[in-house]
Formats: sequence, structure tokens, C-alpha cells
Amino acid sequence: MSDVTVNPPAHSEPELKRVMGPGLLLLFVVGDILGTGIYALTGKVANEVGGAVWVPFLVAFLVALITGFSYLELVTKYPHAAGAALYTHKAFGIHFLTFMVAFAVMSSGITSASTASRAFAANFAEAFDLDIGNGIAVTAIALVFMTVVAAVNLRGVSEGVKLNVLLTCVELTGLLIVIAIGLWALGFGDGDFSRIVEFDTGERTAVGGVIVATTLAFFAMVGFEDSVNMAEECKEPSRIFPKVLLAGLLLTGLIYVLVSISAIALVPAAELGQGDTPLLKVVEVGAPAFPTHIFAYITMFAVANSALINMLMASRLIYGMARQNVLPRPFGHVGERRRTPYNAIIFTTLLALGLILFVGEVPELGGTTALLLLAVFTVVNIAVLVLRRDKVAHKHFHTPTPLPILGALSCGFLVTPFTDRNPAQYAIAGVLLAIGIALWGLNYLAIRAMRAQPLATEPPAE
Repeated sequence: MSDVTVNPPAHSEPELKRVMGPGLLLLFVVGDILGTGIYALTGKVANEVGGAVWVPFLVAFLVALITGFSYLELVTKYPHAAGAALYTHKAFGIHFLTFMVAFAVMSSGITSASTASRAFAANFAEAFDLDIGNGIAVTAIALVFMTVVAAVNLRGVSEGVKLNVLLTCVELTGLLIVIAIGLWALGFGDGDFSRIVEFDTGERTAVGGVIVATTLAFFAMVGFEDSVNMAEECKEPSRIFPKVLLAGLLLTGLIYVLVSISAIALVPAAELGQGDTPLLKVVEVGAPAFPTHIFAYITMFAVANSALINMLMASRLIYGMARQNVLPRPFGHVGERRRTPYNAIIFTTLLALGLILFVGEVPELGGTTALLLLAVFTVVNIAVLVLRRDKVAHKHFHTPTPLPILGALSCGFLVTPFTDRNPAQYAIAGVLLAIGIALWGLNYLAIRAMRAQPLATEPPAE
């Protein structure tokens, strides 16, 4: 594979348009973290740990926060698209590792977006009282939805991020409603807040139950890493990223803890863990007069937001890798009119459509996505320490050295089988990475073949 340059090479075609200030970036970070995870996983976490459902969310937040400090140093030091893959290559210079990190991040984003589109279809049917019990109808709605997401993405990041602002406000409103209902229950004695200190981990110890639950809860915290792939479309990224990313992580962490406490205070863990709509149960129990069908709309918008941001991230990741000469150059092309990476958007959309059409629901999606990203975070935390020897001319954020060490150890541990993670998650991740290895081999052979061809301008042999 061709080398990755330290700085993006000069191009005659236009650069990405810098449209994101602190406000839009904060909403992007918050909107990317909030979404499918907290709306769907609260009950699953309760199944593993009992009433102390807030503890795994707090642990997941702390692990994400530590890794967030590592991302801050790297994104302010190298404010370019490509994120973890760029940092991996700068630190280790191993083309295969760079490609696999990029493929893992992209796969997690596209798979999450594809599954979110199917969740959108199911909630769409519930919101509009449609009887679409067969899988074909759900798949058709999901395909149409993903096509709309692609159209928004192709139109431009400004339009995509502005739509993200609207959807983020909607999903945030839903979570604030749950918190408000919890506070109402606390004030009028309708909730049992003694449950929040009860552990029910089955045959596991309390620590073991929290670890297993954290591997699920961590899926709700991922998303902050997507923002680094938008660096080239931000105004003054080296200055605004630290405050914005930390504010986004702190805000979402606080919301998750309050939501989980409200949920368990109103609904016992055994009931909360049944079905796929735990927060809807909380609203039904805590505020029976509240029009609960509204939550179908809120959940629909929440997963729509997750899909939009994940597809924005995936396309920018492909674009950034191409600009760094790691992926084929056409993926780095930017449209003259809309200033968007159209080839990268089309490619990632086709992959998403393929997943929706031929794979459908991915088993253990949340755990598998978290597994892939925890492996990537382990590499990123190590890369911070390795890249300390690479000095740059501009000022950048500098994280305290113990944090990336702790981040590498904690993320690495959560990847191992010692967490009692469902083996199916390793199987799914293995298949995805095997596809990545196959694509890397094909790309490597194509580049070698291209280099072996004589230049068209060479004079004919005499």
C-alpha cells in the first residue's frame, strides 16, 4: 500500500467546507452518543446487574471519558479526517493495522446505522399504527429510510448537521421526560428509589455482574469518536474540540445516570428487562396520563439521528483515508457544487443497503459494536503515548500520561473473554474482520498491479 503522509497532500479540487462551530459540534457529539443505546439497552443492562442499573452506565462513562482525553490530544494535534486510522498509522506505520482499524470503525458505524434503520421502520409502523408483521415490509421501509439518509448526506454536511440539531433536540426531550417523571415520583413518593442500590447478578459476583453489564452499557456511550472525523469541517478544531467534546461526554453521562435511576425507581428490574421498549414502560407506570404513543415518534427520531450521524462518520472516514493515500484516490473526490465526498457516500450507502437487504437484524449488535470500538480505543490510547515523540508546530491539547495508560488497560480488558461476554459477539466481529482482511488483500494486489504497469508517457522501446 502507498504511504500515509503526515499532512494531507495538496489537491487541485476543493477542500471540505468548514461550517461547524462550537454549538453545532456540541450537538453533533451529544446527538451521536444519545440515541439507540439508551432507548433500547436500559432493560438489558438491568437484566445483568439488577436495580443498580446506573452503575454500569457510570463505569462506561468513565472508560469513555478517559479515552476521550486521548482523542482530544490526537485530534488537536492532527486535525484531519480519518480519526483512529490516521493516528494508528502515524504511530505504528503498519499499513495492515491501519486498514483494519479503519475497517473496524467503519463497520461498526455502518452496521449500527443499518440496524437503526430497521428499528426506525419498526417504530414507524408503531407510530402510524401500520400492520406490517412481515419482514419484507420492514425491510422496504428501512431501505427507503437509508436512501433518504444518503440524500441528506450528499446534499452537504451543513444540511446533515442542521437536521442532526432537530433530531438531537427530539431525542433529548424524550430522555428529559423520563428524568422529569422520575423527579415527580421522587417528590410524591410514587417511586421506590431503594432499588438503585440493589444488585441482582445471578451466579456472578457484584463486580462480575457490573463488568458484564458494562460491556452492554458501553454501546450507549460510543459515538464521541465520530466527531474527530468531522475535524476538516470544523472552524478552529484545535481550539474548540477540547471544551466541546468534554462537555458533550459529561452532559450525556449525567443524562444516562439520571435516566437509569428514574427507570429503575419506577419499574422493577425484572419488568424493565422484558421487551425492547424499557423507557416506554417507565412512562406508562410513572405518568399513565401521558400520551405514550408519542414515545414511538421520539424513539423513531432517536434512531434516525443515530443512522444519520453514523453514515456521516463512515463516509468521512473513507474520504479521509483516501486523502491520506491509504484507500483508492476516487474515494477522496469532493463534488464541486455541494463540496461533499460523493464517492465515499455512495460506497458506504451501498454497504448499508446490502446489510439491510441481505443480513437484516444483526445478533448482539450492541455488544459487537462495543467490542470492535473497544479494540480500536485500546490502539488509540497506545498511539497517544507513541506519538509523544512526534512534535508539531501548533499548540494542541496534552492529556496527562496516566490517562492513556489507564484507557488502554481498561478498554483492552473489556475486549477479553474475562468479561464473560457472549461468544456470539466475538463470532460476528471475527466475520466482519475477515471480510476486512479479504478487502485489504484485494486492494494490495490492485495497487501492486497498477505499479507494475508502464507509464503511458514512456517512449516506445527501440
